[in-house]
Amino acid sequence: MTDRDAVSRRAVLETVAGAGLASVAGCSALEGGSDDAASTVEGERAEELARRFAPTLYFDREEPWFPTDPRPYTSEQGGETVVDGFDAFDGYHERMTDGEPPDPTAFYNVVEYENSPLAVVQFWFYSAFDQFTTNFHWHDWEVLHVFVDTETGDPQLYVASSHSRKVPNNEFLDPDPEMVPRILSELGSHSSALSVNDVRDRFTRLPEGDRFADITNSAVETIEDLAEIPVAYGLPRDEGSRLPYLVPEYEGAPLHEHERLPSVSREDLISESLTVRSFDSLAQPPTDLPTRETGLVFQHTDRGEADPDIEYDLVPSSELEHIADFTGPQLSFEFAVPQFAEDAVSGHITTTGAPWNQPRYENPAADISEPNHRAALAERYDAIGAPAEIRTVVASLSEAVSNDDAPEDEGLTTEDTAVESVALLESDPEAVPTFSGLAVVQDVPEGDHRFTVNGAGVAPHSETVSVPDAETADEPTRAGVDGELPLVARENATRLEVDPSGADSDLTDLAVEDDFAGRLYDAPLSEPDAVYVHGGGAYTTEVRDSDDEIGAFRVNPNPEADTAAQIEQPRTGKASLASFLVDIAEETRQSVLDEMDDDGDTDDDDDDNPGSSGGSENAIQGLERALAAVVEAAKRATERAEAGDRGNADKQLQAVADRLQRVATRIEDASDDLSDPLSNAARRRLDQAQRRAEQARAADKL
Repeated sequence: MTDRDAVSRRAVLETVAGAGLASVAGCSALEGGSDDAASTVEGERAEELARRFAPTLYFDREEPWFPTDPRPYTSEQGGETVVDGFDAFDGYHERMTDGEPPDPTAFYNVVEYENSPLAVVQFWFYSAFDQFTTNFHWHDWEVLHVFVDTETGDPQLYVASSHSRKVPNNEFLDPDPEMVPRILSELGSHSSALSVNDVRDRFTRLPEGDRFADITNSAVETIEDLAEIPVAYGLPRDEGSRLPYLVPEYEGAPLHEHERLPSVSREDLISESLTVRSFDSLAQPPTDLPTRETGLVFQHTDRGEADPDIEYDLVPSSELEHIADFTGPQLSFEFAVPQFAEDAVSGHITTTGAPWNQPRYENPAADISEPNHRAALAERYDAIGAPAEIRTVVASLSEAVSNDDAPEDEGLTTEDTAVESVALLESDPEAVPTFSGLAVVQDVPEGDHRFTVNGAGVAPHSETVSVPDAETADEPTRAGVDGELPLVARENATRLEVDPSGADSDLTDLAVEDDFAGRLYDAPLSEPDAVYVHGGGAYTTEVRDSDDEIGAFRVNPNPEADTAAQIEQPRTGKASLASFLVDIAEETRQSVLDEMDDDGDTDDDDDDNPGSSGGSENAIQGLERALAAVVEAAKRATERAEAGDRGNADKQLQAVADRLQRVATRIEDASDDLSDPLSNAARRRLDQAQRRAEQARAADKL
């Protein structure tokens, strides 16, 4: 991933809050309207439109399943014609000879909106199987919608399907009428990215020089030299991201070993160079996954734009409408959910249905995921209704790693992750892939949802997000902390558990901060919760209750420990915050003592003794003693608060604040003689202590 990619991803989250609903994919400030009915266009007119816009398709070099005709695999079940998953999967590979894909076919369906010059040519592509990182299933249908003005003959909008309605489609408004549409098919999943500029076999998200981008999805204002960020799925492996694939299982064994698939071998699935056995089988995210390379090119006979490897047939989809369903049993896919007792969710793995049973088959406008595109068509054609308000959850993924500026195992930073992950709302368990490190889930019902992210080699992350009603929301719901969600490599992950059932008040929120990386977790809390943190961090855990009282706890997990760090009786108020001040001041004092011992110094010399060993030793000893004074005052404040003595508790907290000022002076005096990591840590802990001391003095609750 390039530096430009990293900047643009951060920019999305920095600006998405201020962009408003009208300019973020999946959101709109307009009232939704209904579309007029559409009727099917048949015969020569439909065929003419299909031939004109028949796209060129570019496939990944590793692609095993190309567009084909499902009719050879039909059977009768219960008096209906169906395509069974085993039959299609095995039959496809049985019919493939010398790597030549059998029956290359695209199916078209043309509809025209009544009393309107707007028509839509749909190109449906069937694949025998789908193997991806978020899911796998029997059969796969993908579609390209070409919206055409029949009076001018000009295309108005391309909509290329991307996984599901939960992920923004790849769309382009007002394409060049003279250019043949192109589809870049994603490996295994067949998600369709658009290619409409001069680089035929590469996806371009942002304009580059004189070259325009391949999508016109919503612009989000950014920083510096980046003018806009289109929020759409795109083609992650073409953008430099690593995308690990999984191997499907059925009844506890790899699918290709099933007795009903004699023609399928491991070599017929996605290459082993791109697959992992499971997300949790790796200690860290994989770094050696290959990026995309173009393989076979499919083109309809009449097009002539490229020199294709395969020429596909164009067939009306009406010839398939006798097929009632595409069937197959659910396959196995584990999705870890880091609750107090970890679970697995797999209900989102299903087969696809028949296109002609879907609303978008009769009304292609239902598949427009970009509200600004729908609004543009609504302005041009009365048949298209204005966009509806759609709630969206967004997050930018990063990875928590050790910080070289911190003491060893006592501080973190975050960096962009180059490996894509998957996101899941447990209330609607349909996993969606990330793109460019962004998780975007559209069409989310209002209310509280458990939002979970998982990826290869990282510990799963789960938190509660509250999605407001679309009429009152003025921005997408951002998961994580201000939209950033840091993940932790499994080899470095340890669980931090908080059980509010033992609290002395009704806890509502939980946050976790690292001394160097800042706030890493911030979410509602109503039941036992757990978050994976990096074992090399130094954390302040904050809880908040229904009276807006705050509690804080110091957590320094042992990177070598197998057990979780636990806060079993979290409390809020003065006593909790004063106790935290004891812990953080004593922790810093001990670090100073350890460094003095490492340097061969002792703590026996008086820093006021002119005969001592020198200014360096005096300054460090002065810092240690100033911290010790904070510890003693904070202990007394804790005792007074626990005894119900508000007046003396506040008096001691004021003494803590005064002594923290002396600590600040001593840190500066000793900064040239302390190691840089300890000096950095002392300053950050001082800032944390001063903030918590102020909160303690302001607390109403003892």
